[in-house]
Amino acid sequence: MFARTPRLLLRPGFPEDAAALSAAIADEAIVKNLATAPWPYRMRDAEAFLASPRDPILPSLLVFERTSGAPQLVGSCGLGRRPSGAVEMGYWIARSHWGRGLATEACEALIDIARALGLCSLEGSHFVDNPASGRVLEKLGFEALGIIAPRLSCARGAEVPARLMRLRLCAAAVTEEEEALAA
Repeated sequence: MFARTPRLLLRPGFPEDAAALSAAIADEAIVKNLATAPWPYRMRDAEAFLASPRDPILPSLLVFERTSGAPQLVGSCGLGRRPSGAVEMGYWIARSHWGRGLATEACEALIDIARALGLCSLEGSHFVDNPASGRVLEKLGFEALGIIAPRLSCARGAEVPARLMRLRLCAAAVTEEEEALAA
């Protein structure tokens, strides 16, 4: 699966991307805000990530900024299945590209893919001490569920409070909590 936006190219990662991926994500400020990435993040971690099996339906994409030359890897975004069965959106952008709206732009394309896949909702979360990630989710239309729950940060080696959010993609996305409240 590929997507193109005005500034970005989103595509699956290939083994040849390992060095660029390792360089882009090897920043503690990024990795501490991801659930599954270790710190320090090394070349072997990038190689393992790129070689790991992927869900055949849900995309895991690298984000490249389109330039007049070769595209530059600036982050990653993807959809993953939670143990509950819900689909969650995740993303990160290299620190040198923060504040430019690239996470929002990449995730808008990912949400379009989710709609094309027929998904009715997406979950998202951000560690409470990372409000910038929460603002990205809010700009994309995610709504807070009113739940702060512990979430593992592999890099921190601990559970960290995370704010849970949801985006409705179709009218049929009525949650069990809403059905229970209506009863």
